[in-house]
Amino acid sequence: MSKTTPLLTRVSNALFGRIAPTGLAEPWDNVGLLIEAPVPRAGGNKVFLTIDLTLTTLEEALADPHTGVIIAYHPPLFSSFKRLTTADVKQRIALLCAAHGVSVLSPHTALDTCAGGLNDWLAEAFPSHKCAPISELDDRRKEIAASLGQAKTAGVGRLVTLNQAASLYDLIQAIKKHLNLPHVRLALPEGKTDPRDVSIKTIAICAGSGNSVCSKAKKADLYFTGEMGHHEVMDATSKGTAVVLCEHSNTERGYLSQVLQQKMQELLNGDGSAENVEVVVSKRDSDPLVIV
Repeated sequence: MSKTTPLLTRVSNALFGRIAPTGLAEPWDNVGLLIEAPVPRAGGNKVFLTIDLTLTTLEEALADPHTGVIIAYHPPLFSSFKRLTTADVKQRIALLCAAHGVSVLSPHTALDTCAGGLNDWLAEAFPSHKCAPISELDDRRKEIAASLGQAKTAGVGRLVTLNQAASLYDLIQAIKKHLNLPHVRLALPEGKTDPRDVSIKTIAICAGSGNSVCSKAKKADLYFTGEMGHHEVMDATSKGTAVVLCEHSNTERGYLSQVLQQKMQELLNGDGSAENVEVVVSKRDSDPLVIV
């Protein structure tokens, strides 16, 4: 006989037990269950996915009376605080979630590190290649990855080695297609003026803000990430490395609809519970920066 299990428990088991264990996250990160509604929403049988939980995306989530759990890739709560007031936007979001009976989970860097996570999805933009983590995990995290059969595939960032070198121009088109973007920002290696004349064999990848990860690659012809500082870009190009920047969350958002939604849907509706769950992706979530 099928059993009825609370939605929050089911979502947490699927996300952190089967996809991205919290123990894989970076030590500085704030992942896991961030807001637990004291009284879960009656009839809540939907999981709402968003990169950023803002007042706009929260309004979208709460407008559906069936939303019971939110998975926000970026932690909506990070810094400590001594009081809860509606004057602070982060605290206001937390209070609204609790008041409406909606709990919030965040996987962030655990989802970057795991096999089949964000960085592996970014690597899929490129033609035939080999892919491996840029940096290995420490022993504690390696043990966690091994429990999921990811001992050799989980890690920090990804280094793609193409089977055949390709022009930077062609790879830019592949990136734009994969991320569904009309434009990206490009920094050419010093001395180069045309991406068609730049041959790329190795690509360092990191979702979001990537310099601290990409710069650890022993040799990369291209850095593919969301954002980097001015001087970080200059340092890379001076060493002969091209840089493609897509804006921070633009390197993350497509993963929700292309990968995570289906994974969560399959796990939740195959967990033996009596109630089916629907997983939806925010339509209002977007990067705050646009080219005008």
